[in-house]
Amino acid sequence: MSADFPLVLIRGAGDLASGIALRLHRCGFPVVMTEIAQPLAVRRTVAFAQAVFDGACTVEEVTGRRCTIEEAMAVTAAGAVAVIVDPEGDAITALRPPVVVDAIMAKRNTGTRITDAPLVVALGPGFTAGVDCHAVVETNRGHDLGRVIWQGSAEADTGTPGEVTGIGRRASRVLRAPAAGHVIGRVAIGDRVAEGETIAAIRAGGVDVAEIPA
Repeated sequence: MSADFPLVLIRGAGDLASGIALRLHRCGFPVVMTEIAQPLAVRRTVAFAQAVFDGACTVEEVTGRRCTIEEAMAVTAAGAVAVIVDPEGDAITALRPPVVVDAIMAKRNTGTRITDAPLVVALGPGFTAGVDCHAVVETNRGHDLGRVIWQGSAEADTGTPGEVTGIGRRASRVLRAPAAGHVIGRVAIGDRVAEGETIAAIRAGGVDVAEIPA
């Protein structure tokens, strides 16, 4: 990474956060990402959050490596994206990045402050530009998707998944667990499945307690 590009710290390492990280990394910015101990990323094959589970992962030929706060700058200097388990945000204080991006996509502010860095950018609803951050990026599908907001907020959370071409019922593409436990996948991301086919099971106490159909 070039010394001409400032460090960017991204809160969250899901798919949207990873898209941001890829673009910045390819432009030459050193990128550090922070995550919780059990990431909630859904599109795991295209999310640097997978490095939390596997130690390292590759997204479009860019490697993300799990590391400590103390190891982060060495990881970026070696040409990788640093991924830190840091639910409390200690890396912001320790690394003092010039740029912080909140890409957690929690639909609410989970602790980002406009004073965290000289430039603080947040994605989606839950933030007000000029109060919580310097700029907000619109994430709702439609005409304003990707718009940078310097005053005000993004569109409010609709509570309904965005429309995807070919799926008539928007809510039908989101599957919810019928019981508590660990999700055990029965198919891989990218596999073609038929409606009604079992794609995962919920396991609790070593026993499958429920199945999840497509």
